[in-house]
This record gives sequence, structure tokens and C-alpha cells, in this order.
Amino acid sequence: MSTLETTNHEEDGVTRRDMIHVSAGVMAGVGAIGALWPFIDQMNPAADTLALASVEVDISQIDVGSAIVIKWRGKPVFIRHRTAAEVSEAQAVPVSDLIDQQTDEERVLAGKDEWLVVMGVCTHLGCVPLGTKSGDERGDYGGWFCPCHGSHYDTSGRIRKGPAPKNLEVPEYAFLSDTTLKIG
Repeated sequence: MSTLETTNHEEDGVTRRDMIHVSAGVMAGVGAIGALWPFIDQMNPAADTLALASVEVDISQIDVGSAIVIKWRGKPVFIRHRTAAEVSEAQAVPVSDLIDQQTDEERVLAGKDEWLVVMGVCTHLGCVPLGTKSGDERGDYGGWFCPCHGSHYDTSGRIRKGPAPKNLEVPEYAFLSDTTLKIG
């Protein structure tokens, strides 16, 4: 072969056959991804499950000193509009006196400390504590009382007495406006 013919068929050691092999490999990869995508996509949560991922609550009707219970992800959530006395009492508790040591400031959003949002599930065995309805037993610390085994929670949802090992869980939440709260 002459030098001119070699240059037309082969440049820098790459032949047409090499290019065909690379192209075929790329196409096979794209085809494999296209074939596998429906199997991967079916692992995403369904639309009805995603709808439960967050809930918006109108808090304008909750009077100071009262609370409501809503359902989120199939579990009760307590939303309490705390009085100034409840807030100052919760903030005054020395952390060293607590079983699960958390300050009140760690459990509420900055600037919105009159609002407490906690999961309504006792951390001992999963019962629903009393204390959100008028006339409910609120325990020795004015928060919630679990009737199943006698756990007492304060106005910040922190365990103060009883067998529960941890404070009531605080879900992820944010204020969308002064009257709307989004949980999740």
C-alpha cells in the first residue's frame, strides 16, 4: 500500500472498524438504559404517597393556650399555641434536669417560640398522650400525660417523668405565612 492509501484508511491508529465498535457499544449502552428505566422508575413512590409527604395547616383558629391534633403520615401531630407563661416556663428549665437533654429553643423555630409542633406518639411504647383537648390530664408539668404507662411531658414536649426514654419527636415544619404551617 502506498502512503496516500494508508492515510485515507487509518489516522493516528484509529480505523473505521474501531469507530463502528465504539458506536455499537454506545448504542448498546443507551438501549440497556432505555430497557432498564421502567424497572428503576417503578421504585419511586406513588403519587398518593407523595401527597402524604407534607400537609398544610391553618393555625389562625388555634387560640393561645390551646392545641389541635392533625394526622400526618398516619400519625397524630400536636400543634400547641403556647401562652407566654408556658414558653418562659419551658425556657427556664435547666437542661441538666432533663432525661433527654434539649433546650426549648432547639425544639421550636426561632421567632415563633409560641408555637410547638410535636409528634403525638409517646416514645415509650407508642401510645397517644393526653393533653391537647380541654379537660385532658396534662401531667405534672402541664404538657402531656401518657395514660398507658405514666410518662409526663412538659410544655416543650420533653420527657420529665416516667418510662419514656426520649422527648416527643419534632417533625420538620415551616411557616408559609403567619396563619399557615407546613409539616413535612
